[in-house]
Amino acid sequence: MDTRSIIKASAFLILTLISTPSNLAICCAFLDMLLTDGKLMATDIILFHLALSNLMVALSRSVPQTLTAFGCTNLFDDLGCKVIVFCFRLYRGLSISLTCLLSVYQAVIISPAITKLAMLKNGLSRSLVPLIIFLYVFCGSTNVYPILYAVSKLINNTVPPYTFNLEFCFIPYPDGASYVSAGLINFFRDFLFILLMAIMSVYILILLYQHGKKVKSIRSSDRGHSEARPETKASRAVVTLVILYVIFFGVDNVIWLYSLSVFRVATLINDIRVFFATLYTSVCPVVVIATNPKVKAKLKEFSLKRLPNSVKTINPTV
Repeated sequence: MDTRSIIKASAFLILTLISTPSNLAICCAFLDMLLTDGKLMATDIILFHLALSNLMVALSRSVPQTLTAFGCTNLFDDLGCKVIVFCFRLYRGLSISLTCLLSVYQAVIISPAITKLAMLKNGLSRSLVPLIIFLYVFCGSTNVYPILYAVSKLINNTVPPYTFNLEFCFIPYPDGASYVSAGLINFFRDFLFILLMAIMSVYILILLYQHGKKVKSIRSSDRGHSEARPETKASRAVVTLVILYVIFFGVDNVIWLYSLSVFRVATLINDIRVFFATLYTSVCPVVVIATNPKVKAKLKEFSLKRLPNSVKTINPTV
């Protein structure tokens, strides 16, 4: 392996080692909450599906990309390529749409009661599960091209024009029109979600700023109540996720647009795009674990369950 291949393999390996266990831990934490309490709060439901989507993105893209970077070949047959590419596109779309839904929901629940947005609070909570199901169907229906064209090998090992080279799979489109239309569908879908989540995040920041001005005098006079409310902490976490998403997928979509304007995309350019497309799956769970008290408490509970046995072996009863 040359230096470039080592750097590439190491980068994707680090992403995989962070995203896979952390997203899996979040999913397990919320499932344990569901089994213990019998239900999940609306925000928890969104975060669970977001962690699941990020986990599937890692398994369907980061893992194959890592194995390919380390020299593994022939990972999939044609059917396997269709499934793995469709899964990546589906869950990547869900990752962005669920982050958007999270920002919208957070903006709704912290809105003052006199605003029109606050009127959606009860309705949005009741229709949350059908809305998430709709996002699954929508993201799946806008990614049918991989099912039609994805293959594991190319004729004579020659990459033809209008082909997305994933290294472990290929998506050769029959002509430039289908190549560009498939790319533009994904781009405009992502752009609409990013625009909506950006608007909601700006709205949340305005509300937080107004709230901070109102309680500034109280905080200065009463140190015992200077800690931010749970709603404020959750809102800041959501805004953080949105900012990260806009940065990472902004780079991804800029390169995606560039790739639509050329016949063949340089491998380095494609690697950079894939890196930023999967980077969110590693950063998002870190932010959730660091800012969500329920998840932190549940993960701490998981670790403490293993502690007594080890303590007994180290300190036997006298």
